[in-house]
Amino acid sequence: MGAGWAPPPPGGHGPPATGRRGPGLGALVTIAVAIAVVASMLGSVGTYLLTKPSSSNDPSYSLGPVPTGATNRAPDSVAGVAARVLPSVVSLEVGNGSSTEGASGSGFLIKNGYVVTNNHVVSLAARGGEIRIMFNNRKTTSARIVGRDPGSDLAVVKPEETFGTPEITLGNSDQVVVGDPVIAIGSPLGLTGTVTTGIVSSLNRPVIAGDETGAGNEEPAYISAIQTDAAINPGNSGGPLVNSRGEVVGVNSAIATLSRSVNSQSGSIGLGFAIPVNQTRRVAEELISTGRAKRPKIGIVLDKDYRGQGVKIASEPAAGRQPVDAGGPADKAGLKAGDIILEIDGLTLQDGNELIALIRSKTPGSKITIKYQRDGQERTATLVVVAEDGPTPSPS
Repeated sequence: MGAGWAPPPPGGHGPPATGRRGPGLGALVTIAVAIAVVASMLGSVGTYLLTKPSSSNDPSYSLGPVPTGATNRAPDSVAGVAARVLPSVVSLEVGNGSSTEGASGSGFLIKNGYVVTNNHVVSLAARGGEIRIMFNNRKTTSARIVGRDPGSDLAVVKPEETFGTPEITLGNSDQVVVGDPVIAIGSPLGLTGTVTTGIVSSLNRPVIAGDETGAGNEEPAYISAIQTDAAINPGNSGGPLVNSRGEVVGVNSAIATLSRSVNSQSGSIGLGFAIPVNQTRRVAEELISTGRAKRPKIGIVLDKDYRGQGVKIASEPAAGRQPVDAGGPADKAGLKAGDIILEIDGLTLQDGNELIALIRSKTPGSKITIKYQRDGQERTATLVVVAEDGPTPSPS
C-alpha cells in the first residue's frame, strides 16, 4: 500500500464501481482557490494582530530592557579567580607513537616555562611517543618530559613555546583547613577550560594510585591527599586545585568512582583527591634539577601481616634488610623491631599505606613526632625525616 494511505476501516465498502469519477477540474480549482483564500485571510489576521496600534484597552507587553552596566566580578569570587587562573592552565594530549593508545589530562605553567602535571598523564610518552600541549588561547605546541616520579604521581614537562602564558601562583597547602572553598580547573573528558567548585572535605586522606602489588610497569603512588567534593573527572588529572586567592593548593590526581568494571568509570561522585602543593613544589624542583625525585623516609621495615591497632615495625629481617636501619632516623630516635607506631604528628594511623603516604608528603630535614607502643607502654619520639634517591623511571 502506498505511503500516506491507510487501509479502509473494518466493514467499509470495496473499491468504487467502474466508471465512477472524482471531482472535475473545475471543482479542484474551486477547492484550491478556497484554500488560498483561507490562507490569505489567516495571514491578514496575523498581520493585523502584529501591526495594529496599541490602545489603553490593549497595552503592549514588555519584559523590560536588557540590563547594562559593569560586569566585573569580585577578585575572590569564583568568576574572579577563574579569570586569573584559566590563562595558566593547559591541556595535554599524549601518545606512545606506536599504537592508538593515548592519554589526556591537564597541567599548569610554573616558572621558567615548565608545566606540572601527573605522571600517569605523560607516562605513555616515555615509551617514545609525543606530548601536545594546548594553551588557554588555543595555541598548541609539542613538549618533552623533564622528569617524572611515579611514587608521587607527579611530572614536569617543557613545552617548546609558551606564547606569553602567565605562570600560576603556588600557595601553601599546610595552611589549608577542612571547609575551605576550592576550585578545580582542567579539561575533564577533553572539555578544556572547565571550572568546578567545592570545599576541602578532608585532609591527609591516604590514596594509592597505580598497582600496589608492583606487578605493573611502575611503582604505585602513595599520596596523603587533599579530599574535595569539587567535581573532578577523567581529564582533570594534573590540573590545579586553587583557593579563593587563586593560589594552587593541590594537583588533582585521583577520584573515587562507583565503577562496575576495570575498564569503565562512573565519573565524579564528589570524592576527588589532590596532591598537596607543598609536596608538588619540592618534587618539581628536584625533577627540574636532577630529573628524578627523592624519597623521604624514616628507615623502618613494616610488618605487612600485622592487623592490630596502628602500624607495626617488622620483628625479623625481611628481604635481607633489618627492621630498623642502623643509624637511620628511627634508630636514632630509639625505635626498635616490633614497636607499634600509633600516631604521626597527632594523626592516628590505620595501616602501613597511610604511614608511607604521610612520610612521603614530608620535606627531608623536617621533624615529626611519633607516638608508639612497646610492651604495652606508650612512648613518644621525635624523628628527622631523611631522603634517598628515588628510582629513575624506566624507560624514560
